[in-house]
Amino acid sequence: MRLVIDCFKLVKGAGKSIGIYNLALNLVRELAAGQKKGQDLILLGNAYNKKDFDIPGVRFIEIPKDPHSRITCVLWELFEVSICARRLRADKVLFPRGYASMLHLTRESVIIHDMIPFYYHEHYPGYLGRIENFYIMWRLKASARRADDVITISEASRRDIVKYARVPEGRITVIHNGYNMIAKKDYPEPEDAYIVAVTSGFPHKNAKGIVRSYEQYCRVADRPLALTIVGIDDCSPFVSDEEAAKRITCIRYVEKNEDLYQMIHGARVFLFLSLIEGFGFPPIEAMQLGTAVICSGTSSLPEVAGDAAVYVDPNDPQKAGQAIADLLADDARRRQLREKGYENIKRFSWDRTGGRYREVLFR
Repeated sequence: MRLVIDCFKLVKGAGKSIGIYNLALNLVRELAAGQKKGQDLILLGNAYNKKDFDIPGVRFIEIPKDPHSRITCVLWELFEVSICARRLRADKVLFPRGYASMLHLTRESVIIHDMIPFYYHEHYPGYLGRIENFYIMWRLKASARRADDVITISEASRRDIVKYARVPEGRITVIHNGYNMIAKKDYPEPEDAYIVAVTSGFPHKNAKGIVRSYEQYCRVADRPLALTIVGIDDCSPFVSDEEAAKRITCIRYVEKNEDLYQMIHGARVFLFLSLIEGFGFPPIEAMQLGTAVICSGTSSLPEVAGDAAVYVDPNDPQKAGQAIADLLADDARRRQLREKGYENIKRFSWDRTGGRYREVLFR
């Protein structure tokens, strides 16, 4: 069986697709490592991702086009990729970015990570640009309806695909993301205890909820710990308590992963108060690093974090702030969450994830 994997549009560091880039790269490595007789892997890539995706066991084809050109990418995903796959005599094409071809000249498998554009259409109309968002919503619905195999990364995303694309639930396969192992290191203990949170400037990442929850925590704690927020460079638009704000440090971007890992490992508590997630890697990373997690009890997060986190309503800062104070005061509970976190992440090994993908893609 010849499987063609479309990675032409993937460029590390471009757009919002770093998570998809890493998923595609790890998946290609797993498929190549577990390749059996009669299985042929062809990857359609570009000059920018060749160094990553041109690996043993995979026939890498560099498409001589510019993946940064919007028009080029639209034409590619709508029509040209299907024609290319037909010429290569593909038995199936895999689309890791969630958008299948309009021509459907071969069997197709599509990985739809989430339906967040529909969430923005309902809750933040116009934020992402109306024309672009309508195009994305149309493409997601069309891809989910036309693909032979629809794969998604959580039960929460499957429910959203059923809701927005009107695809029968039985046609959608859930395969949880695999995680990249963080090498264990003896990080130095911090001089002062602190809290760390991860967010971004996008509204669904809920930086406002993090700040307001921390302000409430400061009101109920005798000696509140400082908070470091990674993902934004300024929290002033969300501040209502100037005294609490003095204890907040914002870091827009941490260049080295090791620095971020050390920061998370040294924290007493890790906060992730996103409003919606297709999967949600940050809590998994915090669990690997042995830090107790408080996260939203919404969308995919309870599914991913299991019994290894304290759940809060991300729209209720008062209760979230109290939950922070309670967990920080309970050493035994934090130790329990740390041990449960180590167990929980075993569910997301790449051995398991890769095996599930092989079952679907080569059936």
